[in-house]
Amino acid sequence: MTGFGDARTQDPDAGLTISAEIRAVNNRNLKITTRINDPYGRLEPELERLVRDRVRRGTVQVSVRVERPRKPEDYRLNKTALDGYRARIAELGGVVDFAALMTLPGVVEELSTAAPDLERDWPIVARVAAEALETFEADRAREGAAMAAELAGLGRAIRETVGLIADRVPHLVQEHQKRLVERVQTLVREHGVTVEPKDVIREIAILADRGDVSEELVRLRAHLDQYEEILGASESSGRKLEFVVQEMGRETNTIGSKSLDVEISRRVVDVKGALERIRELVQNVE
Repeated sequence: MTGFGDARTQDPDAGLTISAEIRAVNNRNLKITTRINDPYGRLEPELERLVRDRVRRGTVQVSVRVERPRKPEDYRLNKTALDGYRARIAELGGVVDFAALMTLPGVVEELSTAAPDLERDWPIVARVAAEALETFEADRAREGAAMAAELAGLGRAIRETVGLIADRVPHLVQEHQKRLVERVQTLVREHGVTVEPKDVIREIAILADRGDVSEELVRLRAHLDQYEEILGASESSGRKLEFVVQEMGRETNTIGSKSLDVEISRRVVDVKGALERIRELVQNVE
């Protein structure tokens, strides 16, 4: 599922300002990319572990920025450069603007600062990242609720269509029998062919057996029951849903291949369309 979360904090004790953003797009697997500014790059594996513990699917991008407000003692005025600029301006007869002089190259030098204490700063960074994860998960939960509603609706549509197929099956034998009798009567009338009643009965039985999809309908309904149980469970399982949908597709294909009835074939196409939509959605379910 897609999702976005962010968090920001200022820690006066550590003198740090930390911001974190987490974004995700759909992916049936988990791919995490972390980015944190220097000199905190060594914390990226820790950030990835933090996310991996709570996210199971999606392409996830984690961006963290750690800033320490600059202090006056972090800078030094280069008097030699300043005097040089002033002298040059005086030679040209210009008016010295000290505010403008401060922006000239080399006048204000930034002193190198000591390397940060990563062990000290990591708990603060982790706390902000965890807060961003909470807003990220809340965002995904809202999308997940809408997705669950759509999956449930698709399941109900499939169950209704399966019911229509089941209602149609008992009439098939009668229709096969009627068509076969009509063919026999035509042969007798046009060619004087003699057909034994037992041969007609045997042919009807063969056609009925070939087109019998009652077992497939029972299994398909059982898979639908399991599908609804998984959707209603407190802990979602995209992998389980994928497996159940695969089994539903297998039974649907068998029904379509065994049935010689146009109406049932149309219903099978409807079920396949719903299953394809479910497959698309399930790939994004954790």
